[in-house]
Amino acid sequence: MNEKDLVDAVAASVDDSKTVTGETIIAVLGVVTRSVTAGDVVQLDGFESVSMGQYPVRIGRNPSMGAEIQITAEKTLKVAVGKVFTDAVGGP
Repeated sequence: MNEKDLVDAVAASVDDSKTVTGETIIAVLGVVTRSVTAGDVVQLDGFESVSMGQYPVRIGRNPSMGAEIQITAEKTLKVAVGKVFTDAVGGP
């Protein structure tokens, strides 16, 4: 499903115009993005929760030379799928 399909489905479901529905979806996704990047956890009960994690600085090995290298810290996105959504798609 792409963005247009999502807007069409939601607009039909709430009986509103596609323009207003599209703007609302974009606004909601913007709020979620800003919240997660600010360090908040966004939790939609039964569906999923989204948060930001971080890998620490660590030591690794260069596979071709075998020399130790320092791997920089990096941020990561954590997504945990909720039980209701997992059950709906037939997961474990």
